[in-house]
Amino acid sequence: MPDGSMAGRLSLYSAHRLKLGLFGANCSSGRAVTLVPERWSGSWPDCLRLAVMADEAGIDFMLPVGRWKGYGGDTDYQGATLETVTWAAGLLAKTKRLTVFGTVHAPLIHPVIAAKEFVTADHIGEGRFGLNVVCGWNEGEFEMFGVVQRDHETRYDYAEEWLGAVKAMWGRADEFDFDGNYIKLKHVRAKPKPYGGTRPIIMNAGASPTGQAFAVRNCDALFIATKLATLDKSAQHVRDVTALARQSGREIAVYTVGVVTCRKTTQEAEDYYRHVMVDHADWSAVDEILALKDIRAERYPADKFRRLRADFANGMGGLPIVGSPDAVAADLAKLSAAGLTGIAVSFVNYADELPYFCAEVLPRLARLGLRETCL
Repeated sequence: MPDGSMAGRLSLYSAHRLKLGLFGANCSSGRAVTLVPERWSGSWPDCLRLAVMADEAGIDFMLPVGRWKGYGGDTDYQGATLETVTWAAGLLAKTKRLTVFGTVHAPLIHPVIAAKEFVTADHIGEGRFGLNVVCGWNEGEFEMFGVVQRDHETRYDYAEEWLGAVKAMWGRADEFDFDGNYIKLKHVRAKPKPYGGTRPIIMNAGASPTGQAFAVRNCDALFIATKLATLDKSAQHVRDVTALARQSGREIAVYTVGVVTCRKTTQEAEDYYRHVMVDHADWSAVDEILALKDIRAERYPADKFRRLRADFANGMGGLPIVGSPDAVAADLAKLSAAGLTGIAVSFVNYADELPYFCAEVLPRLARLGLRETCL
């Protein structure tokens, strides 16, 4: 059971060799840019129902998307989202084992407020709150706050200083000043401290060399993109990242994200995947997302641009894991063999699809030695 220890936090309070989480459930449509009517609502009742279900099934964590503004399209993809720290606090109050992360844009939330929010959620969850710190990329969201986005290198300098301030408030018992290049705080007092005298687990998903260097210096976990066809490269990436951390006397876990479509047969799964992600994709929303990332048809060969559109319809680039329970378990086992600590997955409809995944895939993973027996 959770005890607030640092070892417990880092393990997500489980002995599972392959950690499993749910990604993006706080957003309307989740991670599937689709028109199908059964797509995820993202509503509070559905999120709460999902969290209780995941907690009882032994899922390790829930990770929200930090989103302030939807992407438009026919569905206004991710147009309705629940703020992540209050979302986490509510879910932590209703669960017993699950680690729940808040995804927080460092440039948009003052560190004194942030540190207090995180500690409050952590006490509600008795040591089960986690922090996913992000720097942000969507200029339209920053404009909503009246904040100018910094250049790529500087934004990570700011995030490191912001995180240093938060950690100081978590750890220092005395009143202190914080005199950084960007953040200057006077006579800071911060009580209570995080639950159990330790601190929340911290993750980041920086993809650039600068972002990954930030994660290696400051975080306990890093999310990377993977492809099953190039797992050898992913395995090398994991080795490189963990070696860099160890050179600094630190350990870092490496996770990835994926989109699961699991049905009784692989043919049935592939048919449903095509129905949702191709035949009924919200292509207008996909094109809006691509435009925001400056990915335009005239800049790429036609075949590559089509692949990019397809990737973004599928979980905005998440690894597609499509097949029967045997096939899905085999793909997840490959990720573990590549050195990944875990994966955060999404479904078209999380609450409708999770029971089958837990009933069929989790026992297969247990037989492979990757998960403990289902609770």
